[in-house]
Parts: sequence; C-alpha cells; structure tokens
Amino acid sequence: MKKITTSILALLLAVATPALAQEAGEKANYFIIQPGETEADIIRKAANVVPTPRQLRWQQLELTAFFHVGVNTFTNREWGTGKEDPAIFNPSQLDARQWVRVAKEAGIKQVILTAKHHDGFCLWPTATTEHSVKNSPWKNGQGDLMKDVAEACKEYGIGFGVYLSPWDMNSPVYGSDAYNDLFIEQLTELLTNYGQIDEVWFDGANGEGPNGKKQVYDFDRWYQHIRKLQPTATIAIMGPDVRWVGTETGYGRETEWSVVPADNLDQNSVAANSQQAVAFKPTGDMRGEVLGGREQIRNAKGLVWYPAETDVSIRPGWFYHPAEDDKVKSPEKLLDIYYSSVGRNGVLLLNIPPDTRGLIHENDVKALQGWKKLIDDTFTQNLAQGAKVKVSGKNKKAMLDGKYDTHFTTKSEKDTTAVIELQLKGAQTFDVLMLQENISVGQRVEKFVFEYWKDGQWQKATEGTTIGYKRLLRFEPITTNKVRLRIESSRLNPTISEIGLFKNALEGMAISANEH
Repeated sequence: MKKITTSILALLLAVATPALAQEAGEKANYFIIQPGETEADIIRKAANVVPTPRQLRWQQLELTAFFHVGVNTFTNREWGTGKEDPAIFNPSQLDARQWVRVAKEAGIKQVILTAKHHDGFCLWPTATTEHSVKNSPWKNGQGDLMKDVAEACKEYGIGFGVYLSPWDMNSPVYGSDAYNDLFIEQLTELLTNYGQIDEVWFDGANGEGPNGKKQVYDFDRWYQHIRKLQPTATIAIMGPDVRWVGTETGYGRETEWSVVPADNLDQNSVAANSQQAVAFKPTGDMRGEVLGGREQIRNAKGLVWYPAETDVSIRPGWFYHPAEDDKVKSPEKLLDIYYSSVGRNGVLLLNIPPDTRGLIHENDVKALQGWKKLIDDTFTQNLAQGAKVKVSGKNKKAMLDGKYDTHFTTKSEKDTTAVIELQLKGAQTFDVLMLQENISVGQRVEKFVFEYWKDGQWQKATEGTTIGYKRLLRFEPITTNKVRLRIESSRLNPTISEIGLFKNALEGMAISANEH
C-alpha cells in the first residue's frame, strides 16, 4: 500500500472510530485500499462507505444559514484589518430572535454565527482577548451575541453552529505555538458555555498576523478537542466531516459523489482557494468536476464519506453593505440555487448578513419569503403518489411511502440495473423529477434515464449520473399517465428511497436550469 500522509490518516481517524471494515459487504465510514485489490473490490468497498450519524443528520438538514456580522458590518468592508476599535460595534436594534425566526420561516434548519472573523473581533465576552464585544458600547459591554443566537435557536427549535476563523489579524501571538493554545481556549469557551453546538465551521484563510507572521494551524488537535467537547457536532469545511464544494456561487456539481478518495483531502488546496471566486477545475484536488467516479477511485489509497456543502450569500458580499440593498438575490434565483445545491446531493449554506441595526434587512426577508413560497408551491404535492409500481425487486412500495428510511432494492447485489415503471393515477403534468437514495446503505447509482410514455413509445425526459441523498432535475413540462426510471449503472444493487414528480411553481425554470 502506498504511504498515506499523516494529515490524511489524522483526518480519517477524526471522522469516525470504527475498526477498518475489510470483509465483503461490511459498511464503514472509510476504507483503506489494500495492496492487490482489484477494481471490482474497490467498487464494492465504495458502495459500502456510509455516513456517520452526525453526517447523516447534517445531510438531512438540506438548508442551513450563515450570519456574517461583526466589525465589518460597521466599516462597510468584507475583510477587516484587526485594528478596528471595538467601539464601532454598536447595533441599535439587534434582535437575534428576528434572525433565527426569519431563517426558520424560510425553511432553514440550522444557522451558523461568525463568532470571530479574520479581524479577530469576538462576538462573545471572551477571556482570551480584549478585542471583543465586552469593550464595545453595545449593551454597555455586557452583550453576548453567541448567547443571544444560541437561545433563539433553542426557542425556535433549529440547529446552532459556530464559525471561528483560524486566521486572526489582531492576536499578537498569531504565528506562534501560543496561538494554537489560544485557539483551543476560544473553542473551549464556545463549546462549553452555550449548550449544544451542532456544527463547527472553519475556512482555510491563512494570512499574516499583526507581527507579519503566518500561523501553522494545529487542525488535528482542534478536531480532537471538538470531538471531546461536542461529539455530535459536524466539523466543516476545513474539517473531517464536510468538505467545501469548491465554489461560492451556490451551484454544485452535476456529478456529486459523497464517497471520495482519501488521498484527495488536500487542506492546503482548500486554504489556497477558500473565499475566492473560483470555478471547478479538474486539478485533481477537491475542486475537480468529478471527485468520486470510477476513474478517480481506481487508484485511491483509501475511500471516505466526505459530502459537499454548497455556500453562497444572498447578497454579492458576505457582510452587510447598504449599497447592496437592491442586489439581494430574487426568489427565482434562490430557487435555481436550491435545485443546483440541495438538488445535486449537497447541503445549501445560505449567508444572510444582519445590517447595522442588527436586523435582517427587509429586502432579504422579502426574498426569503418569496423563495419559501416557491418551494412550498412546487413540492407540496407529489404527483407520483398513489401510482402503481412495476419493477422486479424488493419493497417496491417504499419509493412512494414518503419515508426516507425505507427503500426499494433489486433482488441481489449482482443486479446493478433496474427498470422502475410508474402507472400514474390518470394523466399528470409535471416538470420536476426528485430521486433519493438511502445513503445510510451507501451511495451507488452511477447513471439513470427518466422516460415518459407518449404516442405509443417511451421518450426521454431527462437523464443523470449520481443521485445521493437528493437529486432534482428539471425539464420541459410533460403530460402523461406512465413514466419509468431506468437505472443503467450502479455500484452493487441500487437503493431507491423516494421518487417524486412535481410541477414547478415558477414557469420557465427548466429553461434556465443551468444559467448561472
């Protein structure tokens, strides 16, 4: 076996703790590829890599939100300098309950607060630095935004995560071993004083501190500390549970594998490109166009479940800027992003930056409300409900029972193709196909075609490669009483959890499906 670097092994061990499962048919969060294993052996292992409970919970959130707020909100900048006077942080009407309520009403299941951005200003009264809200006029220095958001999340019943920037332009010890200690202290405060934390989010930014030095981040130590203090929290995107999709447009890959080669987990590559407007390039790192296809895993050193988070801001910038009040993404644009993130086996992380008042701006609220209505109007009624299912295999009714945990599969592992025919309850008109695999069993489907019956023959409506947790495909409206899904290729037997047919609430969305 080729030597696996220390950082990769550390990442694998941080993901999960089960023994390496090597027996045929065993499931695990990761596998090491042994010397002499055939391509068939590797494909079999890939089909049996599964998410950890924390990864599965995260995937099922589908929609999460970022709250970027801090000194940049008041300097009208995207990145600070670390030299800002804490006195500038003074929101006049800050209402964390409004933030969380707006997010929940938009269908968002978890929010993440930027507790500290690159400028080093802390939104909680930390003991580690004076550069924090305790030295601001907000609430006469008695404010604690971490506490406010944590309590609001608990009140509204949604998940709560924290972003802590490893880069710190203010800390005088940045660039030394002492900073890694300080970072541990900050993590300890955040992960012990505010109840359950569901996600810890790092980006890869790594610039110079006030002394002109760069820091060597002790990620392995940080991961272990997080696991100790908040064992159910997912660690993203410079972390072992969740990876960055590779672009900040909100658009994921057409072919998105959650099972990827372990030797591609290059954190230096993520660091170099984080927060940059990069598009996908087939460079061999985690920004490639296809990360987990047969070609990519054939020579892998190991395989790991490492799903993609797709991030984008509702505005051009990540922090609030008054000049962008008329540049908020429209409900229609947000819907297109939804199809291209959640609908491509990802989780959408949508940034919603509070304004200088400490409120989500009215324009953002209006866009989110319109977006939610479009989603509800589209997906409330599954037009495949009640259809007669014709297929050779096990548990065929599971695909229309509305329960994710149940699934159809073929009779044996060797049956890697299937034809699933649905006789609908009368003629139906639809233009959206939803497919879901039961990823707790693994991600397996490699190629499928969806067809409809017209004029005495089958005609193609759309086709795709991967499915994963959820796949949404749009096409021109079709009216028919019979459809079929042909699974042409799968790693072992496919496991289809749900099939849905829907009518898009927004006319013309199929035409603009890939315009971004």
